[in-house]
Amino acid sequence: MKLNQIAAAPGARKSAKRVGRGIGSGMGKTSTRGHKGQHARSGGYKKVGFEGGQMPLQRRVPKFGFKPLAPKYTAVRLATIAKLSEDVVDMEVLIKAGLVDKREKVVKVYLSGTITKSIELKGIKVTKGVKAAIEKAGGKVTE
Repeated sequence: MKLNQIAAAPGARKSAKRVGRGIGSGMGKTSTRGHKGQHARSGGYKKVGFEGGQMPLQRRVPKFGFKPLAPKYTAVRLATIAKLSEDVVDMEVLIKAGLVDKREKVVKVYLSGTITKSIELKGIKVTKGVKAAIEKAGGKVTE
């Protein structure tokens, strides 16, 4: 078999409707456009969603919902960070530990559990409670 021998199955390809080809075709004279009116004219059209002057559906229905443009935080628990062996915790450490996906931009640590060892958080957002807990344990937070 060669490329020039490949053909569609019989009946698979239907020929296009040919309008305006005489009275015997059944689609002559007005070419299925009817008599007069906007649709019968060349260049006549109506906008998508136009309802003849009635208030269109997309304008009648009330709008709701809002998606803010503020960045989404990926939340990490303080107890989870306390289990890490590193003394300096930043985004790379969290990604290597599998706590955060590498595509995430902003991480925020929230207070859940306790921390006893001294750690330093770099480039990670924290809540007030977490900042107080880390400083109480002898660590520091630099955002």
